[in-house]
Amino acid sequence: MAKNYFYITFLLAFFFTISVSAQDSKQLPKPQEATTIEGLSLYPNPVTSGKVSISSKYDLEKEIIIFDVLGKKVLQTHLSSRELNVSELVPGVYIIKISEENASATRKLIIR
Repeated sequence: MAKNYFYITFLLAFFFTISVSAQDSKQLPKPQEATTIEGLSLYPNPVTSGKVSISSKYDLEKEIIIFDVLGKKVLQTHLSSRELNVSELVPGVYIIKISEENASATRKLIIR
């Protein structure tokens, strides 16, 4: 009977050692570096005039996608100037995704 306890204890210690060393050898994946748009400015927010200005440090052409709070895409356009017309959107809270070259940013946009 004492031999059985010895073997069981030995096997448990062996498996425990293997599982600990396997956990130590795992490397955590490196998070991808999110590139944000440098110097991004979005104003006025809340929007009352039906137009919103979007500018950045380099003012390159931007792709604009606006989603409602349920995640439905309500507007998608390319913007080469600084002014975006949002007068056709009903008042409410939206999520605006702005992409410029390899960088992107997401902001909350309120339309009154």
